[in-house]
Amino acid sequence: MKQKKEGRFRIFANNAYAVKTVWEISKKRVINIAALSILGYAEWVFTSIFFLRYVIHQIETEAPFASIILGIVICYGVLLLISLYNNYSNAAVIPFTDNLIRKKLYSKLYKKARNVELRCFEDADFYNRYTLAMNGAPERMITSVNVFFGVIFGVIAAAAAFYSMFMIDKFSVLFVISPIIGNFLLGGMMNKIYAGRYVDSVKNNRKMGYVNRVMYLAEYAKEIRLSNIHKLLTKYYDDSVTGNRDVADKYAKKGIIINWIKNVLTFALVFEGIMIYAAYRTMISQTMDLAELAIMFAAMSTSSWILIGMFDNVSEALKNGQFLEYFRSFIEYRETIPEDQDGIIPEKKVHSIEFKNVSFSYDGEANVVNSLSFNVSGDRICAFVGHNGAGKSTLIKLLFRLYDPDEGEILVNDINIKKYNLREYRRLFAAAFQDGKLCSMSVKDNILAGEQGDDTAVETNLKKSLEKSGIAEKIKSLKYGADTILTKEFDDEGAVLSGGETQKLVVARAFAKTASVKVFDEPSSALDPIAEYDLYKNIMSESKNSLTFFISHRLSSVKDADIVYMLENGSIIESGTHTELMNAGGSYAEMYSMQAKNYLADEEVAV
Repeated sequence: MKQKKEGRFRIFANNAYAVKTVWEISKKRVINIAALSILGYAEWVFTSIFFLRYVIHQIETEAPFASIILGIVICYGVLLLISLYNNYSNAAVIPFTDNLIRKKLYSKLYKKARNVELRCFEDADFYNRYTLAMNGAPERMITSVNVFFGVIFGVIAAAAAFYSMFMIDKFSVLFVISPIIGNFLLGGMMNKIYAGRYVDSVKNNRKMGYVNRVMYLAEYAKEIRLSNIHKLLTKYYDDSVTGNRDVADKYAKKGIIINWIKNVLTFALVFEGIMIYAAYRTMISQTMDLAELAIMFAAMSTSSWILIGMFDNVSEALKNGQFLEYFRSFIEYRETIPEDQDGIIPEKKVHSIEFKNVSFSYDGEANVVNSLSFNVSGDRICAFVGHNGAGKSTLIKLLFRLYDPDEGEILVNDINIKKYNLREYRRLFAAAFQDGKLCSMSVKDNILAGEQGDDTAVETNLKKSLEKSGIAEKIKSLKYGADTILTKEFDDEGAVLSGGETQKLVVARAFAKTASVKVFDEPSSALDPIAEYDLYKNIMSESKNSLTFFISHRLSSVKDADIVYMLENGSIIESGTHTELMNAGGSYAEMYSMQAKNYLADEEVAV
């Protein structure tokens, strides 16, 4: 029970959190929302109760006609000013502050998304929460501020209306009980249904969104046309739609019943009830005159609608508070490897890298890296080879601190990498991954990735990087050269590159970055043998004056490395130069010979 109460308090507190968050972004918008709420309720109560009472009182006391007209003119003037403020708000406040709030909130979410560790994006539950946090966050924040002030000033307005009713007939206040039950109790039940239905639909909605993306992305176009993948994707989509239908069915019956009872209590009993009661007082017991009847009915109607609106706001606050919980819990999540972690600023030059008995598992069970130990120093080219799943790419992720070891430690310049300022530490490395991604930006922006410097030096660096990666001629052939936008997603004249060309640009990015350590993880998997040979030659040449980690399953590419590490099941089983390992006749020599048979056309060598 205590936990349940704390949960409800947290949900209400989330709306206050939304007010605080929006206040920090735009004080003007919060003040504007509060002002609109005050003026809206004041206009409603004043015109439907107090102004009506004033006019009837003036008529009953036979006040001068001019006095009545003056009151009406003053009321009209006040309403005109309120209307002008509403128009000003809609035209000059809301559109601008909406954009500001959207910009700041998504910047906050993007910053957090960049700061959480890589493992979070591989956790389906966490990724679902991230999706929920991102879904309409600005709109939900603004709605929460609206309902927050709607509840506060709704209570004050309702109190004023109740007072007017009580002064006419103290029993008339009893009619407000039904909307309280209808909105507060049953409205809360409906909110749980809405929230449950939404959360249960998230997984299906993500699947449908995935299919929508795949269907229009050029990189999937060939597979869709040359295989039955379209049929499978369609089934994937249909299954998700069916899943959402099942979710709707799950909540439909209960929702219909509760909503019907809620409407009866909220509307039917209030308005029909007050009409019957007023008719009895006026026509049967004759204890109320027509003037009092008009005032009471207006006050009752106003009070009911204020109550309905107020409890709708309470219900909306409950519902929104549950959604805001995803936003708040995501923003307040404490990262295990925060990107903004402060610490020692590393030397710009890396002299040594050491793995000491490092073990690591992605799932907490089967180790991908097992008691891995090695030490490299100086400007050397270090190759890591082995079969798929041997742990080659994982050790790079550990070196970059995308993950932390479960056991052991990693030292760079004899200091545990956990002690370094993380962003400054990562600046020591330039990497080209086999699954590297390009953005829908210019070739230049994709290569330089925001690196700044003297214009001439930047252009020279860009040109050299493109040449070294073997794609300079291709880029020159494009209509706008290095300023050509990649992909056609936002530009009809954008360039669509092949897999090999994309990989060359990813390598060019590593060449362009000024870093002490270069890392190339299977950089030629999509290249033809000639392009692969030229790329390896340039990588080896470029790496002579820096420490380089080179990962490949093609052993012919590592013959010129200073040292080769052969991995198996996450451990180093052999190390040495290519010649030393071939002479040793172990696993490396066996693997090299097997691959050589596949590359050589000589019948005597072929299997």
